[in-house]
Amino acid sequence: MRVLIIEDDPAIAANLYDFLEARGHTVDAAADGVTGLHLAVTQRFDGILLDLGLPGMDGMTLARKLREAAHVDTPILMLTARDTLEDKLRGFEHGADDYLVKPFALKEVEARLVSLHKRHTGKTVSRTLNVGDLSLDPKTLSIRFAGSDVKLPPKCIRLLELLMSDPGRVFSRRELESEVWGDAQETSDTLRSHMHVLRRALTLAGGRDPIETVHGLGYRLIARGD
Repeated sequence: MRVLIIEDDPAIAANLYDFLEARGHTVDAAADGVTGLHLAVTQRFDGILLDLGLPGMDGMTLARKLREAAHVDTPILMLTARDTLEDKLRGFEHGADDYLVKPFALKEVEARLVSLHKRHTGKTVSRTLNVGDLSLDPKTLSIRFAGSDVKLPPKCIRLLELLMSDPGRVFSRRELESEVWGDAQETSDTLRSHMHVLRRALTLAGGRDPIETVHGLGYRLIARGD
């Protein structure tokens, strides 16, 4: 996942950043509300970790602006020391999707982000995905490439769905493993073998391989002409 941390406490922000990055996620961070709002509006993220007590613009205002003014539907996990029911209800009213009270366990933060991302993906990717002459219907799991049907095992379909959800973006190996198998694998052989099956099937069907290996980083899907 690609995660945006909006947190003004340097120690908390650093802990979140280091942990999530080590888990294979792509992370960006902002130390104030104005910068956080700008990043959230101008870039694409899979989840936002949002502190409430921010300089420049508080978290409640930021969340409301994202939802009502910018119409950004990226899942928001609010992080705060305020633990009353009233505070939580206010957070949800302003656009939060989940709420976690400080202090928190880093593993729980990641688990909640992953859960929010899966629910959000399930809502927004019910339509057919199209990248050039490659299409995937998430409901029927039917795949066509250059006019030909493509048959794939379930894990390969999930890999392709992830790559098609954001064409051109480099997905790290750890991120793909976490999304498909639930955790990073001990070796890269599992991902590599499934990626081989996926790329071979696409090449046989469409006459070319639309997946690019970005050495040292991961994989990305490229449309014809990219």
